[in-house]
Amino acid sequence: MTATLLDGKAFAATVRDKVATHVANLKRDHDITPGLAVVLVGEDPASQVYVRAKGKQTVEVGMNSFEHKLDDDVSEADLLAVVNRLNDDPAVHGILVQLPLPGHLDSDLIINAINPAKDVDGFHVSNVGLLGTGQKSMVPCTPLGCLMMLRDHHGSLSGMEAVIIGRSNIVGKPMAQLLLNDSCTVTIAHSRTKSLADVVRRADIVVAAVGRPEMVPGDWIKPGATVIDVGINRIPAPDKGEGKSRLVGDVDFDSCAAVAGAITPVPGGVGPMTIACLLANTLTACCRASGLDEPGGLTA
Repeated sequence: MTATLLDGKAFAATVRDKVATHVANLKRDHDITPGLAVVLVGEDPASQVYVRAKGKQTVEVGMNSFEHKLDDDVSEADLLAVVNRLNDDPAVHGILVQLPLPGHLDSDLIINAINPAKDVDGFHVSNVGLLGTGQKSMVPCTPLGCLMMLRDHHGSLSGMEAVIIGRSNIVGKPMAQLLLNDSCTVTIAHSRTKSLADVVRRADIVVAAVGRPEMVPGDWIKPGATVIDVGINRIPAPDKGEGKSRLVGDVDFDSCAAVAGAITPVPGGVGPMTIACLLANTLTACCRASGLDEPGGLTA
């Protein structure tokens, strides 16, 4: 391996420390405590683990954590009523409805019912539009984490060529807009991109967010490029025993690390940054709601 390892776990810890410091100052100077409300519908095991982690880290940085657990057969009207109560609650500065929702619920309808100023996931159509036009918005957490890591490693991103593999509303599209706003030249590639390998080889920055295990090999990577692997895929690991599995990203780590200048691991790369940026977004939303200066370095 020749690439510098971008340690998302360590970087996320520094972000949480900054958030905790700002939260303590808000309490001391203004008697304000940021509050994050998470709404969980159903019993999905992965969602339950994620929500517990969010709640734990919210409390650890000194924020108030509000959890609302609803049955998987909850009606759309009842879920909307919970969202509306949270919209009206001055103690709640951030609202997150854990996805995916059960099939009988319209995710877009629910997300767009959240007050955009409290939409700390950055998924509301108003925040998408604001980000797309370069205005102040709530920024999706995973792309924000990627941007923070890139800025920390490179300093200025101006003039760099970036290729994003994946065009999802959650990662690919907002990632492209963030990099455009930092004066990168951006290409969004996807499953139908012609000569995909040649497109990727042009990039100084590669963000892989396509959801295909180890799709990107090392010979697609420009020597010295920075590789941000957003993928989290579980694949069989027979060498660990029958029925065992392991986590891998969207890039083949070993071959890419031999060529890249810097790379994020999976696990331990982008993943830890997502919750850290959720906390940062909640702090930002609280400061904006209170008419206070936003904390520096914790948003786009």
